[in-house]
Amino acid sequence: MRAGPRGPESPPRCRDDAHAHGSRVRSTADDCPLTAGVVPPLRGGRKTVAVQQCEMLAEGTERLTQEDVLFLSWLRRQPRPDEFTQAETASLRAEFFSKDQPCLRTSPLPKTYGFGLLFDADGVVSLCPMESEEYQCIVGDAGDIRVVLAMRSARRR
Repeated sequence: MRAGPRGPESPPRCRDDAHAHGSRVRSTADDCPLTAGVVPPLRGGRKTVAVQQCEMLAEGTERLTQEDVLFLSWLRRQPRPDEFTQAETASLRAEFFSKDQPCLRTSPLPKTYGFGLLFDADGVVSLCPMESEEYQCIVGDAGDIRVVLAMRSARRR
């Protein structure tokens, strides 16, 4: 177990190389319909997974890992998420990661909304709009950075 910003946490189980050391980028899907990052809209007045994840990563107030983003975006969609105690949150996190979870390759941010996801050597993730100079440099000449495409939204035909 490791101690995170919200207390003791169980080891996450994501289908990804989340524990590989070194920087990497989750580039936008090759069928992403956009040429620039767009903030996801609310749907029916409610925050979608894309909105939740975009807000978390755009704030930049916490150093969030892939596992933090996945769990918190799930937790915030639960009824009254602010009423959970730290112990309840830790228990919910352990239960959440007791089953394999899809990684951020499946996130709508790189699939649909034109944001790359940058991971530093500690696994901390940040948003990077696909039109930015930083994104273009990384994807164009990755060097030591591992570039992984986000999952496509549709099957190839």
